[in-house]
Amino acid sequence: MTIDWICKHHNDLGKEQLYAVLELRSEVFVVEQKCAYQDVDGQDLSGDTLHLMGWQDDQLVAYARLLDPESQGGDVVIGRVIIAPQARDQKLGHTLISKALENAEEYWPGQPIFLSAQTHLQNFYAQHGFRAEGDTFLEDGIPHIGMRLG
Repeated sequence: MTIDWICKHHNDLGKEQLYAVLELRSEVFVVEQKCAYQDVDGQDLSGDTLHLMGWQDDQLVAYARLLDPESQGGDVVIGRVIIAPQARDQKLGHTLISKALENAEEYWPGQPIFLSAQTHLQNFYAQHGFRAEGDTFLEDGIPHIGMRLG
């Protein structure tokens, strides 16, 4: 099945798109992963935040948020990386990260890229050129590690 990849500045998001993003993030990060935390953190509609979305048959099946380097101390920060449960058998994660990196380079060429990965996904991100940085830490009860591209 075809995935339509769309990357939009937060000012260009339609309300239905924003709703789908927040619904998917809540479904996976809050309900599935059992993390009671404030997903809506004030960064979705600030700065030059970009929302990368993968749509299949009018359903949001893949998503990542890109925070601009100016608001993040010099790094482009990729976060809220997610594949919808019903689409996980399609191996969309690698395409999602590749698209996120392409968009980061298009919008902020040459800027360093950082993400906070769940530790069990460290090898996945390493396949895209990320290397671990610092010690592991708990975020909402889940072990994470900072990773930097390069």
